[in-house]
This record gives sequence, C-alpha cells and structure tokens, in this order.
Amino acid sequence: MAEHIWPGGSMVAAAQRGDVEALTALVDGSYPHVHRFAHTLCSTPQDAEDAAQEALIILYRKIGMLRASGALASWMFRIVRNECLRRSRALLRRGPAEEPDQLGASGRFDAFGGATRSAEEDVLLRLEAERVAAAVAALPDDQRQVLVMRDIQGLPGRTVADRLGLSTAAMKSRLHRARSAVREALGGESVRDEENRR
Repeated sequence: MAEHIWPGGSMVAAAQRGDVEALTALVDGSYPHVHRFAHTLCSTPQDAEDAAQEALIILYRKIGMLRASGALASWMFRIVRNECLRRSRALLRRGPAEEPDQLGASGRFDAFGGATRSAEEDVLLRLEAERVAAAVAALPDDQRQVLVMRDIQGLPGRTVADRLGLSTAAMKSRLHRARSAVREALGGESVRDEENRR
C-alpha cells in the first residue's frame, strides 16, 4: 500500500492564491487522510463518507481561512471530528430507525427488547453518549484509532495491530491508555451509574 503524505505548504499557498489546479490537487491529496480519519471516528460507514465529503467541501470553499499553510492536517482533522460529532448528535436526537416488530405497546421503539424506555432514560442515554463521544474525540489520534477499531468497530486485536502496524503488545498498551483516559474523562463512572445511586 502506498504511503500518502499531506500536500505541502507551497500547494496550500498556491490554492489560497486562487490557483484552481493547486486547489484540486490539494483536495485530491487530502482525501485519503480525511477519508481514513472519518472512518476511524464516525459511528457508521455512511456517516464517515458524508463527514469526509463535507470536510473536503469545506476545504474547497474555505481554504483562504487557513492561517498557516503547514496546519492543513490539524485543520482538516478538526473539521472531520466536528462533522462526525455533529452527525452522532443528530443520530442520538433522531434515534434508531423504527421497525414495526420492535415497537412496544406504547408505540415507542424498544431497542433492548424489554420495557420501553422512559423519556428520562432517553435523555440520560443521550447525555451519556455525548460525554463518551466527546471523551473519545479528545483522545490523541493514535489512542482514538485503537479504541474505535477495537471497542466500537469490534475488530479482533490482531487485526487492529496489523492495520496499525503495531505488535499485539503495543496495541494492547495503547488500548489500555485510551480506555483509562476515557474512564478518567468520564470521572470513572457513567451518567447512568450516577443516576442509579440516587
């Protein structure tokens, strides 16, 4: 697999001056990085595709707003992260697609097959999901990648290690640091745990 590198500062500067060829090359050169990062962070493949596309549109329209030509990667990663978070929040507000055979007696969607959740429980779940998403988004890229691939996408440890070019031990160490950081960011407990003690 060919290693993709970010477009250089001279290409960014040319694109900022209005060079259409440079801007096209900049978008094309950024695509593999944006696409990979979106698939690492977003909750669904479709959201990842949409977030990557939106980030590239923003790059195309707002390249002039980038202050330092060497900051392209961090700027694009922030855009992708924000777009993935926005899409996750929208999904939480919308809720999962309702299937007729999964509706409870009240007509409300019951994702767990048990009693229908109350409005209060729905709010608590949304708050918890937002806290977790923010904690994961705040992780360093290397820790976030491992955590998302292993715990969210459910990939086997060996697969995660292979895809990231790590030994299994290094992957486990990175995953442990990521989980610990998320746990610490959440105060060692979830919103639901807190509520259950009240």
